[in-house]
Amino acid sequence: MHDEGADRFSLQRSLPSAAYRDPAFFAAERMRVFAREWLCIAREEQVQEACASLVVEIAGESVILVRNRQSELRGFYNVCRHRGTRICGPERFGISLPGGIMGNGTIRCPYHQWTYSLDGELLNAPYLSDEPGFARENFSLHPVAIETWGGFVFANLTPEGAAEGGRTLTDGLGHAPRRLGNYPLADLKTAHLRSYDVAANWKIIFENYNECYHCAGLHPELCEVVPEFRKRGGSHLDWDAGVPHRDGAWTYTASGTTTRKPFAGLNEEEKVRHKGELIYPNVMLSMSAEHGAAFILWPLAHDRTRIECRFLFHPEEIARADFDPSDAIGFWDLVNRQDWAICERVQQGVSSRVHAHGYYAPLEDLSLDIRAYVGRFFSAEELRNS
Repeated sequence: MHDEGADRFSLQRSLPSAAYRDPAFFAAERMRVFAREWLCIAREEQVQEACASLVVEIAGESVILVRNRQSELRGFYNVCRHRGTRICGPERFGISLPGGIMGNGTIRCPYHQWTYSLDGELLNAPYLSDEPGFARENFSLHPVAIETWGGFVFANLTPEGAAEGGRTLTDGLGHAPRRLGNYPLADLKTAHLRSYDVAANWKIIFENYNECYHCAGLHPELCEVVPEFRKRGGSHLDWDAGVPHRDGAWTYTASGTTTRKPFAGLNEEEKVRHKGELIYPNVMLSMSAEHGAAFILWPLAHDRTRIECRFLFHPEEIARADFDPSDAIGFWDLVNRQDWAICERVQQGVSSRVHAHGYYAPLEDLSLDIRAYVGRFFSAEELRNS
C-alpha cells in the first residue's frame, strides 16, 4: 500500500513490520545481535562475594556467572563438556539433582559428576582423570566474555568473535560513560526490583523510550514534573545537558522533590535535571539527581520482552532509618505501565495484515537510531524483503 501524501511530506519510514512481528526475523536477531553483542545481564551486587553465582538466560542460552576465589567475574555456558548436560537448573519432579554450584567453590555436573573450578577448568572426571592420554585442559567449560561498567555486568556469548572483530564493551557503551561520568553508578545498590512481562517486540520498547512525541498525551503526570515534554515532544531540548524540571522540582517523583540528597560530584545542571541513556541492545538507563532507574530488556520472542527495572540508590541513603524509596518507585511504575500498555498496542497494530511499515515524524529523529542499529546486522535488501 503506497501512501503518496506521506512521501510528499518526506516522513521517514520505520523498519518493515516483519522486523517486529516475524518469528524468523527474531530468530535471526538472536544469532546476529544477541549472541554477538555485549548484553547487560546483572548488577555486580548480585554476585558480590567470592564464590557467588548466578544463572541467567540469554538469547536462548543458559549462562553461569560466578565470582571466582580471587573475586574475579567469570562466565560460562551452562553445558557440561561430557554429554552436554545442563549443569545448573531448577528442581523437577520433586528431585534435587546432585550438582550445580557447590559449597566448596566448584561447579559439578549432576549427571556423571564432572567437576570444574570457578575458572571453568576441568578438575575431575570420574574414572577418566587418571587415564593415559586424557587431557583435562581440553575439556574446560565453554567461556562467555564478561566485562563490567558502572556496576553493571555485561556478557558476550561469542568472545572469540568479539575479540577478532574489535567489538569491545567500550564500543558498545558509546557516549554513556562520558555523559554519565559524574554519577556514582558503580556504588549504587538496588533498593527495589520490579519485573514487567510486556507483549511487545524489544525494538518497539526502545523506540518508545527514544522519543517524547507521545509524552503529552500518554504521560500527564510526567509532564507535570517536566512541562517541556509538552512542547514539541521535547525535541528542542539539549539531551546531553539533561532534561529540566518545572520550577522547584529536581527529581522524578510526583512532587518533583524528595528528602534524599543529590549524589556527590554532580554539576549544577545534573543536580536539577534528568539524564537518559540507551545502551544497545538491552539497557535503558534514566538518572535523576539522587536515584536511577535501570531497565534491562530480556527479549523472549518476536512479540514478548521481559523488562527488569532496578531502582538504584546510594548505600548511604539506603542505610538511613527513614529511607523510603516509594516516591520514586511509585512514580516510575505509573510511567512504566503507561509505556508498556501503549507498546503492546503498537505490537498489536504492526501485526495487522495491512501494516507494512510505520513512519517517523520529524521530531522523532532519535527513533531512527533503531534503524541504524539493526542495519548493522541486516542488509538493506534483507530489510526490504522481510
